[in-house]
Amino acid sequence: MIEQLSWKVGGQQGEGIESTGEIFSTALNRLGYYLYGYRHFSSRIKGGHTNNKIRVSTKPVRAVADDLDILVAFDQETIDFNFHELHSGGIVMADAKFNPVIPEREGVVLYAVPFTDIATSLGNSLMKNMVAIGATSAVLGLDPAVFESVVADTFGRKGAQVVEKNMEAIRAGAEYMKEQLGERAEPMKLAKADGKQRMFMIGNDAIALGALAGGARFMAAYPITPASEIMEYLIKKLPDLGGTVIQTEDEIAACTMAIGANYAGARAFTASAGPGLSLMAEAIGLAGMTETPLVVVDTQRGGPSTGLPTKQEQSDLLAMIYGTHGEIPKIVMAPSTVEEAFYDMAEAFNLAEEYQCPVIFLSDLQLSLGKQTVEPLDYDRIEIRRGKLVSEELPPLPGKDNFKRYEVTPDGISPRVLPGTKHGIHHVTGVEHAETGRPSETAANRRTQMEKRLRKLEHIQFPTPVHQRVRHEEPDLLIVGFLSTRGAIEEAIERLEQDGVKVNHAHIRLLHPFPTDEMRPLVEKAKRVVVVEQNATGQLASLLKMHVGHADKIASVLKFDGNPFLPGDVYTKCKELLAQWPPLKISAMM
Repeated sequence: MIEQLSWKVGGQQGEGIESTGEIFSTALNRLGYYLYGYRHFSSRIKGGHTNNKIRVSTKPVRAVADDLDILVAFDQETIDFNFHELHSGGIVMADAKFNPVIPEREGVVLYAVPFTDIATSLGNSLMKNMVAIGATSAVLGLDPAVFESVVADTFGRKGAQVVEKNMEAIRAGAEYMKEQLGERAEPMKLAKADGKQRMFMIGNDAIALGALAGGARFMAAYPITPASEIMEYLIKKLPDLGGTVIQTEDEIAACTMAIGANYAGARAFTASAGPGLSLMAEAIGLAGMTETPLVVVDTQRGGPSTGLPTKQEQSDLLAMIYGTHGEIPKIVMAPSTVEEAFYDMAEAFNLAEEYQCPVIFLSDLQLSLGKQTVEPLDYDRIEIRRGKLVSEELPPLPGKDNFKRYEVTPDGISPRVLPGTKHGIHHVTGVEHAETGRPSETAANRRTQMEKRLRKLEHIQFPTPVHQRVRHEEPDLLIVGFLSTRGAIEEAIERLEQDGVKVNHAHIRLLHPFPTDEMRPLVEKAKRVVVVEQNATGQLASLLKMHVGHADKIASVLKFDGNPFLPGDVYTKCKELLAQWPPLKISAMM
């Protein structure tokens, strides 16, 4: 029996590749296995190669697998594109319809299975995906019945006959594959899972659910990959809680609508990707100047311009910190797991209201769209904090004085009132203003208000700004990362430790204001520091050097080809760097 499996299905976009992986992985999740799934897909509706790689394990996993045990191919391009991932002992199950061939490699076996023909004989060629799932079950030693509940959930609305037809296709695929395997029956039989029920979700679902738990009741957004699922989830859920989602004409409108809703007292946000955030830059500055709470989700993808809209990258970091014209207080946070995405999204609304400033919630395509096992979420951890929001009636003001909405305070945070609050009238403008909001361009007022706003950054409290895994007092290596690279880094560290390398790990979750006090001792105690990130210019490394120093001991491992880091990528590049230190900048292009 095997404790872990890597399975991939591939074909042309529009052939149901995603649903094939979804049915396969959901069934295994219900059996209690831990899963991590990542989709490679093209930026078009139909056509172009796509695949869905699923890692199955009896233990928790947080990264894409280095290699591949089983490849299910619906066309030759899938074999040509993915064959290199198969290890010795791997299996290719390909549709016999296209006469599949594989490169010569010892230990890899090809089974030409008539997926399409079997499905056609059962009444519908589209069921070839179900035949493939059945063939997979034979290899893994799974009873086809384990897929029945998922098939019923997926096709139940189409009637019992459709459900039974699809189950018939799964059983037929299993029987055919059993005959082909013969004496090699169940060559990759999975060890039994623990049977516990866990959630199975993408990061965007966790972000949306975190927004709900955090009290968000309004979302304005324009569809864009890889952020759209957040809006799609909330379109279904928010109305049940008295909230609403508005699909706007563009990202500028989305951001300004969210600002207006927050000003009116609702917890509101928007979500987009790099191109959309570029359009929102001016409005984010408005939120900073008017000290209006605002949460903005940036699900990073390959840029610039349209770039690689369906591929992984982490190249918006410096733009999110410094991209707004002028200087405003801003919080930039970056969860490293799906669970953190849920809790941090709820916390983002607290921070936005407490510090009355924009909060940028960074994600990336791998974290947003990667689907993985998630332990049950603890809703008791969520609290609602609204900061200095004045809820009671205000006392009358003398004469014609207005409420001091931008009152100068020691912590930089002023009392905030909602429109309509008696005696709370004040002026709101994007130009520089005095305490009551009236425009003022005097030098003294400018200094006072600018210093007031920026003082907020001195008082920000963020739970666990750096996820630390410190095993050694004086490590040979400190590996630093952010967002979705955490899983690959953690697995690489285990391999480096087995080689005798002493490694600590710091995953930065609060990027601005930068957690200098937490990072400095980690960097100072390490002999060498490697920053792992998915961009071409080492943006996180630049921040680390800027705030902590020690540039002579810091090197970068970079990847910007649109594919996520694999554990083997990080391990191999760290070994190379250790062998040639002091290093030149290393790019882990694969």
